[in-house]
Amino acid sequence: MSVPDLSAVENPVTSTIVVIGNFDGVHRGHRSVLQEACRGVDLPLVVVTFWPHPVSVLRPELAPKLLTDLRSRIELLKQAGAHEVRVIQFNRDVAALSPGEFVERFLMPLHPARIVVGQNFRFGHRAAGDVRTLAELGEGRFEVCAMPLQAIDDEVTCSTGIRELLEQGDVAEAARHLGRPFEYRGVVVVGDQRGRELGFPTANLSVPGDLAVPADGVYAGWVTRLDEPGAEPMAAAISVGTNPTFDGADHRVESYVIDRTDLELYGVEIAVDFVDRLRGQVKFDGVEALIEQMSADVAAAKLRLGVA
Repeated sequence: MSVPDLSAVENPVTSTIVVIGNFDGVHRGHRSVLQEACRGVDLPLVVVTFWPHPVSVLRPELAPKLLTDLRSRIELLKQAGAHEVRVIQFNRDVAALSPGEFVERFLMPLHPARIVVGQNFRFGHRAAGDVRTLAELGEGRFEVCAMPLQAIDDEVTCSTGIRELLEQGDVAEAARHLGRPFEYRGVVVVGDQRGRELGFPTANLSVPGDLAVPADGVYAGWVTRLDEPGAEPMAAAISVGTNPTFDGADHRVESYVIDRTDLELYGVEIAVDFVDRLRGQVKFDGVEALIEQMSADVAAAKLRLGVA
């Protein structure tokens, strides 16, 4: 997806509320910030986010695996109340801007009446700017509001914590912090077609290295076609991993839509929502043992999803 240069966008006619952040995953904490940002003020809400993740530019060896791609992030931000989402193409030139240069180039063209950030927000060259810096730069021009991190049962909700939960396979707890099931999207590719031979045809999605997926294992969840507006979610047993029984190497998300052998989804974009983990990945001694376990997985998925 091409990313517009924020400085080249024509100034808005009216003042705005501006919220800045990475917003990876657009979790409950992010949505809370957006809701609070406009409390008591009837102005358009503009969300400013960064792509790619700044760490992937400055310290690529430490880059986190993202919870959402850019398109999904924009969609979720708009669903959460953003009138507009402006994307800063993050690169080393942007990283080299002073805090003042950052404000003048990217924020002032939006005519902010209020700028809302997280209380740990840092910006500018070598992260020299913080909330106090932003308030000083905005004196007489805009208000600055710093929001605390949201917690659930005394546990802070943040993108890093959600990634850790996914790495553990705890998709149910990740969903509590996200405020919805973790969703993985992709275009169905042709796999080894072993599932079809075994009686469990699967819709296979490749896993690029920059996106997060749950830990290897089998899950209950839902599959939704994205090429048909209003398509109903379909109950599924979902495998994440490499097919160790067949010495597979490619990392995939494979979804068997329960009791459906008639689906033709090659080339179709789908969304896979993870509800609960059923078991870890296992290498079986033979095909018969695998088929027996797959039948048990489907039964467990039905029970977990409440489908007949």
